[in-house]
Amino acid sequence: MSVAAVRTPVEYESRLQQYLYERSEEGRVVRVGEKEVSEQAAIVARYADLFSRGQLDGLRESAGTAEADERERLFRLCKTCEAGIVAAELAEREDELENAILAARVSYRGEELPLRAAQARLAVLPGYEDRKQLGELQSDMSARFNTDRLEVLRAGEELEAEVSEEPDAVRRNEEEKGISLEELERALAEASAAAEPAYQRLRDRWFERLLGPGREAVPASYHVSYMRRLSPLADTYTKERAVEVCLETLSRLGFDLRSQPNIRLDLDDRPQKSPRACVIASDPPRLVHLITRAQGGLHDYQAFMHEAGHALHYAGSNPSLPYTYRRLARDHALTEIYSYICEAITREPAWHAEHFGLSQEQAADNAEATRFMEVLFFRRYTAKLQFELDFWSRFPSDGGTPDGYSERLTGATGVWYRPEGFLADMDAGFYSADYLRAWIRAAQLRTFLVREVGDDWWRRTETGDRLRSLFREGTRPSSEEIAARIGFDPLDTGPLVSELSG
Repeated sequence: MSVAAVRTPVEYESRLQQYLYERSEEGRVVRVGEKEVSEQAAIVARYADLFSRGQLDGLRESAGTAEADERERLFRLCKTCEAGIVAAELAEREDELENAILAARVSYRGEELPLRAAQARLAVLPGYEDRKQLGELQSDMSARFNTDRLEVLRAGEELEAEVSEEPDAVRRNEEEKGISLEELERALAEASAAAEPAYQRLRDRWFERLLGPGREAVPASYHVSYMRRLSPLADTYTKERAVEVCLETLSRLGFDLRSQPNIRLDLDDRPQKSPRACVIASDPPRLVHLITRAQGGLHDYQAFMHEAGHALHYAGSNPSLPYTYRRLARDHALTEIYSYICEAITREPAWHAEHFGLSQEQAADNAEATRFMEVLFFRRYTAKLQFELDFWSRFPSDGGTPDGYSERLTGATGVWYRPEGFLADMDAGFYSADYLRAWIRAAQLRTFLVREVGDDWWRRTETGDRLRSLFREGTRPSSEEIAARIGFDPLDTGPLVSELSG
């Protein structure tokens, strides 16, 4: 691209908004099963002018002479441009891989199940041996794509190292997040160790209740989605009431999702729809999609509340903010705070008693089940971050191996994770670190709300007012800045350990 064709930051931001809208909407229709072929490469090609070395140099030059807030905004545009250059190079290969996964079928007892449908089926199969059989078939099929996944991963890492001018993947992500991943990992390892005695007690009890006496001593991860659904409690937490209860819960905070036209709910069940709930902020605050796939069980409620936190955050951003501060963040740790604090309501015993007519004793028991799953996933993600730090530290020498994946995750959870699952389980950009920072921050925020609002913070409009004021800031603050505002050190895991330990 010629120098004359390089856009100013304002022009760049405007066209970037159009590009990200189109990519988000394309990703959405594929994710929700409305379309079975991904065409991201065609969108990337149409906006090729956004992602050139000349444009990146122009943005970097502008950032070098900017001050304070403007420099931060331009830093995020630079990082987006870098990611776009990589995406442009990889789009066709990623489309090819995505489409191959969408086309894959698992043969199970006379049915030909799409790979994602097989994954979703695991959450609702009542028989232990049935889940084991389908889980092995689904995992075997998924593992067939590992060679392609690894080739795309290697190509992406080579491009990111070149474009960012930082060859070390760990250092590169630390710069973008503005944190030390090693310091974070140390704090999390201590928290995980502190929660281990409580987890062992919970695991012994809830493995027995959820998987039955015939389970293996170390059950496979095929059973995790079934446990997360808390299937023995499914008659209480019915699929049909999930939306009604969650909307009522949010209304207590002063949020009426039904009257917010900028939040589009997609709650339908389709064969190719991903079982993993999500929010796609196509053009915040104007258009935000909240997507879930209910299957019955308490997880439907938790997933809705989690994603509602994201949706309210993006849809509640001040429309007068620059686009960058409505859509682009250094990472995902900020918005995950709000998803975690909304989901935390489902761990309040009084919420279970109020909405499901349970006795105090039964409500406390069911809330303990949610805490069991919370500790399991916190320990899993801590182990996942440790594996990913090891993976990327040795990547230049070994090119990416599963070494330590199964051992770390199995040791942390008491659930066996297949080594072959390491690539399907790896999110880009150390997303595991963002989740874990949000775990710390949400516990800090809950402690703050209990102190400032009261034990019933989860049904008070004052809580909603405080959250709404944070949402107005869009993606501008960092997670660590939120910690300072509510009086905590970013790595203070005391509130989190207290919650996990009960």
